[in-house]
Amino acid sequence: MRDYRLLIFDWDGTLVDSIGRIVTAMHRAADACELVRRSDTQVKGIIGLGLPEAIRSLYPELVEAARVERFRRCYSEQYLALEAQPSALFPCVAEALSAFRAAGYRLAVATGKSRHGLRRVLEARGWLEYFDATRCADETASKPSPLMLEEIL
Repeated sequence: MRDYRLLIFDWDGTLVDSIGRIVTAMHRAADACELVRRSDTQVKGIIGLGLPEAIRSLYPELVEAARVERFRRCYSEQYLALEAQPSALFPCVAEALSAFRAAGYRLAVATGKSRHGLRRVLEARGWLEYFDATRCADETASKPSPLMLEEIL
């Protein structure tokens, strides 16, 4: 077995407390698109997927690409409106990441966020240089495909 000395984290709901914002933005996007809101539990179940995959999972009736894109735009607008201040790290995450770095681990993020969204948050918090590698859902196959992790390795 190889000793990679690499730790790969998801972003939303793992390092960052953003679940409430995601759920609220999904509900508001559903309202804007005149769709039935899915339950909080259903929305939480798609966190980590790329946004198009998440939308298709929650709303399989949206078969036309234009309708998926409209929902994506509505969701993005709602999420940005809710995130005037970027979501906070969970308690002790900064300390844990610093300890991992001090112990010689390389750190990476594999996320369902878009590259633009992740970069915006990392820049706003001064964390851009903290991670050795990041992969986002709009750059490669989204989770649950292992490709994102394989590309980081």
